[in-house]
Amino acid sequence: MTKQPNRPAVVLLSGGLDSATCLAVAKSQGFAAHAISFRYGQRHTDELDCAIRVAQSLAATSHRIVDINLAQFGGSALTDASIEVPKHESVDTLGETIPVTYVPARNTVFLSLALAFAETIGSNDLFIGVNALDYSGYPDCRPSFIAAFEAMANLATKAGVEGHRLTIHTPLIDKTKAQTIATGLSLGVDYSQTLSCYDPGEQGKPCGHCDACLLRQKGFRENGLDDPSSQPE
Repeated sequence: MTKQPNRPAVVLLSGGLDSATCLAVAKSQGFAAHAISFRYGQRHTDELDCAIRVAQSLAATSHRIVDINLAQFGGSALTDASIEVPKHESVDTLGETIPVTYVPARNTVFLSLALAFAETIGSNDLFIGVNALDYSGYPDCRPSFIAAFEAMANLATKAGVEGHRLTIHTPLIDKTKAQTIATGLSLGVDYSQTLSCYDPGEQGKPCGHCDACLLRQKGFRENGLDDPSSQPE
């Protein structure tokens, strides 16, 4: 892609592996990356501390944490304490159905708020680290969803109507977790600062057995590495 020197872009940053890589990619392409994170009622709020560290280490142009409360609706193991986060012994035992860690409409909500932010700073570019290969089967991570949202955004905004076309960048959409990690390492991402776990313990220690942990571990193994977030202090 052609370098975009200091062109503003909004990057969704959860504090996890994929979003950190996505921020690094946006920076490598020359964008002035404005990171946005969400405190949405998730049980794993340790990820927001990671988001702050990642934004600082990758020199994001700005970083804000937006408060919403999807826990008011529940319906997900990530926002409802009465629903247990599923744990597995290996990545081979992960199911093929949409898991209870799916948060209803989460990416739709996040992208909508990121879109509003983008319009206020004159940005026509959103970055999101969704992935359609090594992922947990979430419907709002699919290319068809991203394409549909992009089309809607260009119909529903002042910028879009006036001809300033919005693009949603998904640089990881076709990458395996291993390829994502390799990309991030080449761009200087410090993965010890990230957290992917859905159910971390004390001081944000990953559980090692949820879907996110297992997929992350698999990616590091395929690069011949240990997951740095799982190593003793």
